Amino acid sequence: MTKTNKIIEHPDMAIVMPDGCRLSARVWMPANAVDSPVPAILEFLPYRKRDGTTARDCLTHPYFAKNGYACVRVDMRGNGDSQGIMEDEYSEQELNDAEATIKWLAGQDWCSGCVGMMGISWGGFNSLQVAARQPSALKAIITLCSTVDRYADDIHFKGGCLLNENLGWGSTMWAFSSRAPDPALVGDAWRDMWLARLKAEPFLPAVWLTHQNRDAYWKHGSICEDYSAIKAATLAVGGWGDGYKNTVSHLVENLSAPVKGIIGPWVHKYPHFAVPEPRIGFLQEALRWWDHWLKGQETGVDNDPDYTAYLMDGVRPKTWYEQRSGHWIALNNWPDELDHKHWHMQPGGILAGQSADLSDVIASPQTCGAAGGEYCAIWLGPEMPGDQRCDDAMSACYTSAALASDLDIVGAPKVTLRLSADKPAAQIAVRLNHVHPDGASTRITYGVLNLCHRNGHDTAVPLVPGEIIEVSLNLDQIAYRVPQGHSIRIAISSNYWPLLWPVPESAELHLRAGEIDIPNRPSGTSDERVFAKPETDVPWKLDTIREPNHQRRQSTDMVDGSVTLEIVDDFGSVKDLDHGLVNGGVAREWWTIHPDDPLCANGQTHWTCENSRDNWSVRTETYAKMVSDSEYFHLTARLEAYENDVLVFEKDIAERIKRDLR
Repeated sequence: MTKTNKIIEHPDMAIVMPDGCRLSARVWMPANAVDSPVPAILEFLPYRKRDGTTARDCLTHPYFAKNGYACVRVDMRGNGDSQGIMEDEYSEQELNDAEATIKWLAGQDWCSGCVGMMGISWGGFNSLQVAARQPSALKAIITLCSTVDRYADDIHFKGGCLLNENLGWGSTMWAFSSRAPDPALVGDAWRDMWLARLKAEPFLPAVWLTHQNRDAYWKHGSICEDYSAIKAATLAVGGWGDGYKNTVSHLVENLSAPVKGIIGPWVHKYPHFAVPEPRIGFLQEALRWWDHWLKGQETGVDNDPDYTAYLMDGVRPKTWYEQRSGHWIALNNWPDELDHKHWHMQPGGILAGQSADLSDVIASPQTCGAAGGEYCAIWLGPEMPGDQRCDDAMSACYTSAALASDLDIVGAPKVTLRLSADKPAAQIAVRLNHVHPDGASTRITYGVLNLCHRNGHDTAVPLVPGEIIEVSLNLDQIAYRVPQGHSIRIAISSNYWPLLWPVPESAELHLRAGEIDIPNRPSGTSDERVFAKPETDVPWKLDTIREPNHQRRQSTDMVDGSVTLEIVDDFGSVKDLDHGLVNGGVAREWWTIHPDDPLCANGQTHWTCENSRDNWSVRTETYAKMVSDSEYFHLTARLEAYENDVLVFEKDIAERIKRDLR
């Protein structure tokens, strides 16, 4: 589909904000754009266009430019080669800057006045958020791997439980935002920019942890507060291997603006180079979207299914998949076209059709959850859920008889439980597993709930020990086929480490009744929609200095009984053959807990980030740690910056934050 329009590239186009702050943009556009203006496509990120997103930028933006678009990849304020200070994720300043950028783009002589916005993760978030502010030039967006609710479905909290990813991803930003701008672009000002950035850089995990309930902080930027605010045509894309599984369906169901959704088997990556395969021709699909909504061409997008999902065949559990078998299904009346099957939990660990009273105890060791994988699979390592049998053994399990026919689960299973707890604070994790004839257990989907949030996320209400309550929770959206002759299992645990930080006291839950509503749709075996094979532009030209390597190790200290998960993501080191910048980094995490002691939970991170060129070299070492006692979270962080291996800046942070029933 790619045209061969000659394009030009600007590595450092200045976009000046109303307050005078200069943002740096890398821009690709047709060479004749001034004579024949074209729509602009904006991607607005903190992740460093010069080195952080270069690989995917090279595959994507020149492709659109060759097809008649000006593609503008902007480093947000305080990141990469842009001036200023970043205050927080999705701050009012960030969104104001994005709006100002869109207005600036629409006013350029090479722009037609129509603007689109796209991005994955952070860029997918702010595409939705900016669209909700309705800048007049923004006509369409493509959002990938994003969320509609910053509290309930992001990396901070899930079901009112504290995700350890709050520390993990916050440490990532602590490292990313500490990197220096490139002197080849900003000149001699690079050192002053860098030092100012280091001095002002916030330690965001502590900021986020001061908002433990769904308050105004989280409502800001959560477009579920008012879906009707979005007027721009929206293409939503996601993956079943990603942490953000629910957004596509939520947008398709709730937006009044033109909307289409696609969700495949992928992890947190663009679908033209994501895993597991099959990949799709995402750039061709995006181009159809842009051509229709930014150029007014008839490309047939109006006739696409409202919601296209990849129904994955049930497979044996693995911590990584290169490919998932299955087929594409087209859903045009979402979610009304779904059927529903109901199973009840019965004594003896049975899952069957009739309701029954239970008297089962759930008291999981703190180590339950070790087979849960990463919250968000992103680094292309062994990050997916493994065999669930070990976690099942630490949970209350209810297993069906062998299925008489295939079960095509499509949508969000809903679990309803009647239970009590012996402590004022408790949490549950509910997994829906696929049990193979030989006993292997594959996690299909899951959900978690802080029981103090049983009435909603705005306020935590303590439990009354011994009082029976009824709670409901939706598991994450999924499309998955359990084959005939296999079984399904509900596994319920009172802990889920290292995904969730534990409550202060080990709680014992008494389960009195439970049921699950499973949405399903018989879907045959053939594709209901066919995608083209992926196209891309020319890959990034680089020299590999050190190959990447991703490791996960779990160990038990046989003296004190503590269990540690060690994660090492070595991203390698590469040299850009265009401008010579060398970029490398290593991320390390350690998550330690004792099976019997929630107060010994310990999370630590250490990032190394390096850039160099010729005789210039900079490096940052960033550290973070979180522990807790019964009343407080305790967070510490350290940042060290080196120029030519000489320490030029250091700072330490220590925060104590009151726990609110978690």
